[in-house]
Parts: sequence; structure tokens; C-alpha cells
Amino acid sequence: MDHFMEEVVVKHKRTAEEILYILSWPVMIILAIFAMMNISGVINYAFSGVNMMELLPSLAIGLIAAGAAVATFLFHDRLRTEYEYTFTNGELDFAQVYNNSKRKSLGSLRVKGVEAFGKVASSSFQRYISMQDVKQTRWYLNRDAELYYFFFQKDGNKRVIVFEPSAELVRLVRLYLPHGVEQA
Repeated sequence: MDHFMEEVVVKHKRTAEEILYILSWPVMIILAIFAMMNISGVINYAFSGVNMMELLPSLAIGLIAAGAAVATFLFHDRLRTEYEYTFTNGELDFAQVYNNSKRKSLGSLRVKGVEAFGKVASSSFQRYISMQDVKQTRWYLNRDAELYYFFFQKDGNKRVIVFEPSAELVRLVRLYLPHGVEQA
């Protein structure tokens, strides 16, 4: 019998992010209009024979506004970030989803290959995280949630993944853990 589970982790308190997301649209539009007005004004004055050195500040302001508009457009979807955990017969896949439309695969983990698994609140987590040359990856959204970690080594590199699984996902992970890997 196959063990399959897919879960999506969303931020519990999203009010600030939702307000910023809604405000990002008018800010983006206003910045784009301001940039177009500045740059078109510079172009118009440039053809009328005005000294170009006088137009440089206005051109710089227009380019900065255009850059800010583009940056807002590219990154406003990140305000609505979710994590997706997919468990299939001992293999756990991690993905980051932006605005429910863009999916970025973060990686896969074979549960049988981990060296330690447990709660972040445990003393064992502190032991692994304080080891030298450990790279920590955080794939969770809610700091107040019950967080778990995996410790493993891949290609000689020590890694810790911190995530926020549901109780059902923890139960499935425990089925595939090697004996003695779960930490108290």
C-alpha cells in the first residue's frame, strides 16, 4: 500500500502581507507613470538643445522609479508565499509556491537517508545546529507552529532542514525513519 500525502503550509497571520500585496499594485502603477513622465520629459528637452548635464538628475530619478516599479512587479507575488510538502513512500519533496500560481521546486529528501529527525524545541536540534559547517534551510512560515528538523549529510556537507509538518505527515515520516534516528 502506498503512503501519499500532500500538504500546503500557509501563514496564519497574513494581514500585513495582504495589505502590502494590495498596495503594491497602485505603487507599481504610480512609479511606472512617474518614470515614464520623467524619462519622456528628458527626451523632449534633449531634442530641444538643452545641456544634457542639467537633465541628468531628472533622468536618474526616472530610471530609479522605473527600476523600483520593475522590482515591485517581480517580487510582489512573494508576499503570498506558501510551502508545499509532498510525501510519497518515504520520499519528501519540498516546493515554494508564490501567489498560488508560480511553483519553485526546492528539493527532495529520502527519509531513510537522514541521520536525525525531531522537534526544533528539543535539545538535540541545538546540538546539530551548533555543529561547525552546518547549512540550515528554513522551509516554514509560522514561527509559533510545531517545527521539526531533518539532519543529514550530502556530498560531505552537513545540512539541517527545518519545516512545519502536520501531525499526519510526522506519522508518515516516522514509518520510514531508520531505527534510532528520531531524537527526543
